[in-house]
Amino acid sequence: MCYHNCTMTDSTVYFFNGVICMVKAEKLTKSFGTTDVLRNLSCEIRDGSIYGLIGANGSGKSTLLRLIAGIYYPDSGSLKVDDEEIFDNVIKKKDIVFVADEFYFPTGCTVEQYAQIYSEFYDSFDYSFFWEKLGMVGLPLKGKVATFSKGMKRQLVMLCALACKCKLVLFDETFDGLDPVVRNLMKNIIYDEVAERNITVIMTSHNLRELEDICDCLGVLYQGGILFEGDVANITSNVFKVQIAFKEDFNEKNFIGMNIISSKKRGSVAELIIKGDKEDCRKKLEALNPILLDILPLTLEEIFIYEMELLGYAYEKISV
Repeated sequence: MCYHNCTMTDSTVYFFNGVICMVKAEKLTKSFGTTDVLRNLSCEIRDGSIYGLIGANGSGKSTLLRLIAGIYYPDSGSLKVDDEEIFDNVIKKKDIVFVADEFYFPTGCTVEQYAQIYSEFYDSFDYSFFWEKLGMVGLPLKGKVATFSKGMKRQLVMLCALACKCKLVLFDETFDGLDPVVRNLMKNIIYDEVAERNITVIMTSHNLRELEDICDCLGVLYQGGILFEGDVANITSNVFKVQIAFKEDFNEKNFIGMNIISSKKRGSVAELIIKGDKEDCRKKLEALNPILLDILPLTLEEIFIYEMELLGYAYEKISV
């Protein structure tokens, strides 16, 4: 459920038209010294969505979040949040909360004191929400943060950020350090906030599997630009695996008119990865009178791998 224009050559984009954008970047470039971290990146992120940004360490994910948060100023290009420039916009920044990958806690700080710090910066801080969710994850209100594990600290910071009740929430390396049970709990809390208040959440990770079951839209950041992205529902419904066999010998000419991403033939059985309308493809394949026809779903990670190969990139170099 996102709409995106990508500047990288031969990139793959699944369009979702007619949406209201929360974040719009145009030809965004950011460098540190002689290193270009982001280069001519353009994207539009839908209001009320959960957008997942996947990329290897050092791919520019954190830099992009800091630009969106107004912490960094772009070297060139433009970045707007709710159709307003963000860097010097004090009022608009009150609607944005950013959770970095690394945290700072004052010496001797308790959970309660840490929440008070957030409330001093955000008048909208909701203590009732914070206390309720704190009980759900089992963090002690008077507990010393210095004694917490990495995962417990991340839970605390995420809950404080959500309690600020901002329209735009940015999470860097969102679920790093969380065990599977807590990760699912935090995902449910985030999802409920988006559903109830129509907020926009942008989260990064180097692990696709961490984000695929919560995000509306996922994108791969590579060499300073969005290489591939798409609406999760569209991606998973429009790319699928086909196993097919015929009595006679056959080749790819039998499948003219179908968008075949990948094909392999083992003996008399072919394995095809096809992009398109599943039912339309099924009718066309059935009309060929195969002796075997199975149409199977693909995981999101499998789809990304095939798409990366189609574009000439190795997915493991991007995601690890």
